Amino acid sequence: MLFGQEHVNRYVETNGEEGHDWRDTSVLILTTKGRRSGEQRPTPLIYQPYGDDYLVVASKGGADQPPAWYLNLDAEPEVAVQIKGDRFRARARTASPDEKPDMWRTMTATWPDYDAYQEKTDREIPVVVLERT
Repeated sequence: MLFGQEHVNRYVETNGEEGHDWRDTSVLILTTKGRRSGEQRPTPLIYQPYGDDYLVVASKGGADQPPAWYLNLDAEPEVAVQIKGDRFRARARTASPDEKPDMWRTMTATWPDYDAYQEKTDREIPVVVLERT
């Protein structure tokens, strides 16, 4: 099973032929700019399309601290996304309180563990909207 940097490498090398379909769901590669290093940081994330946009969840498995890629978005919301062979620029934003309930249902339909992750932490786990630019 692919995980971490190996997942990123195989996904990029094969245009998602290896790595897009993962544990009965779909994965994209989100590349953020490191808020301290300035380096490009690719991360494999479960996603779902939502209208013309794409959704990802900043869960970190229910940890009390958000994932580094989410913190990077505060400093620089302009990101790169790869879905299979489609590479594009996007602007990332956190779903508003009005948007989140429906978006959360969309994401838990594909990865039910998100509900368990939310129960593990007092942190409000955000849904991130990726808007193609």
